[in-house]
Amino acid sequence: MNDKAIRTRFAPSPTGYMHIGNLRTALYCYLFAKHCNGKFILRIEDTDQKRYVEGATDVIYSTLKKSKLFHDEGPDIGGNYGPYVQTERMEIYKKYALELVEKGFAYYCFCDKSSHEEKEGEASIGYDRHCRNLSAEEIENNLKLNKPYVIRQKVPLDGTTSFYDEVYGEITVENSTLDDQVLLKSDGLPTYNFANVIDDHLMNITHILRGKEYISSTPKYQLLYNAFGWEPPKTAHLSTIMGKNADGSVSKLSKRHGSVSFEQLIKDGYLVEAVINYITLLGWSPRQEREIFSLEELIEIFDLEGLVKTNAIFSYEKLAWMNGEYIKKLAPSEFEKISYDYATNLPSFIKDKWTYVAKLLQNRINVFTEVEDKLKFLYNYGEFDLELLINKKNKTTIESSIQVLKDSIDYLGSINDWTDSNINEAITQYSNQLNLKLGFVMWPLRIAVTGEVVTPGGCGEMMYILGKEETLSRLQQTLNRIENK
Repeated sequence: MNDKAIRTRFAPSPTGYMHIGNLRTALYCYLFAKHCNGKFILRIEDTDQKRYVEGATDVIYSTLKKSKLFHDEGPDIGGNYGPYVQTERMEIYKKYALELVEKGFAYYCFCDKSSHEEKEGEASIGYDRHCRNLSAEEIENNLKLNKPYVIRQKVPLDGTTSFYDEVYGEITVENSTLDDQVLLKSDGLPTYNFANVIDDHLMNITHILRGKEYISSTPKYQLLYNAFGWEPPKTAHLSTIMGKNADGSVSKLSKRHGSVSFEQLIKDGYLVEAVINYITLLGWSPRQEREIFSLEELIEIFDLEGLVKTNAIFSYEKLAWMNGEYIKKLAPSEFEKISYDYATNLPSFIKDKWTYVAKLLQNRINVFTEVEDKLKFLYNYGEFDLELLINKKNKTTIESSIQVLKDSIDYLGSINDWTDSNINEAITQYSNQLNLKLGFVMWPLRIAVTGEVVTPGGCGEMMYILGKEETLSRLQQTLNRIENK
């Protein structure tokens, strides 16, 4: 680790929503910086103007704020190394590009986009270096004619370039496999591959954490650092997050796998804390048996040694389980408030008792979007299979259910104060009077009023939510169906 203060950066492009992979990069950068008492910097890399999406920068700010990944420097709060938006640093890039030309590590290229591409079959394998060795006179004449140009990196044609990665170790490539990449485009905008090198150096970034797809570009970055005589930051390339396909195979996580943006996951009923916890474990191992960690705990234990090479598979089932664990830990009042926002389509007789209903649901859902589905039977009652009344464990039969239903209509109908305690007390008294097991009585009642084998609460709780009139009506409907069978 460097002796100087640790500085990491998250440098997203404002090209749309915050993908889970991008959020994981931000998270790792944040955790490592905070673990080392360093600084976490936000930089907006907006030089790809063709892909720029209006409002995308606000999504970046919002996501980091909701995730509690608070940056120490950035476009919105400033810092000593600004500007922190690349399009506001144009003169900086031009200056360093011209410096490379002067030193012989870059050159003017006046070729149009496709006329000098080397091809292998039908596929392009890169620029053919047509302008690499133009004479000074040719270059000067082209510039005088205002001929459009780009500035390209002059990669050595032989030898090797090596770098050390904190995850993959020593990596060496043949320079002959590298192309003369564009550094400065004809419109004066830098390419990502050039701007990030300049910015990382000028902003004193000590550690770069990014996806492993950038491993192939890193030798060219290394050559740029060498050309300037700068010490390169340390790198840690992160494994790819994969998604499960319908046929059982896996591929890089994308929209076809479902909700892959942070915002959509939150809309889909996942808690921010659960999403952050889960994403941290996609590519990093805490080397502990436990899996549930607060953000503060993650800061305490996060290190680069825990980063793994193997690709991680995003599992909605695992995320849902983890989210359920976080839901269980919520204060009842907080669960009530959040869950109510997902009860939009429920009828008023349920929403009016939401404090009561929420207590029944809290330990029975993993994702907030399950709220309505868990309660559907309360308002979407239909002709269920009467065979559900049979329960071998409780020794209930369709025939035994008839008497229980007939009696319950009478004794439940006599309750004046319709509360769950009064309902349960009446059922218990009936069971005791006839020397019947409580389960023998409860089973047909639950089935009759809900049509379900499993409900968020007991029989009395469901009857209370339904109300007296609806409860008695459903008991009678079930009895009528049995008798008319």
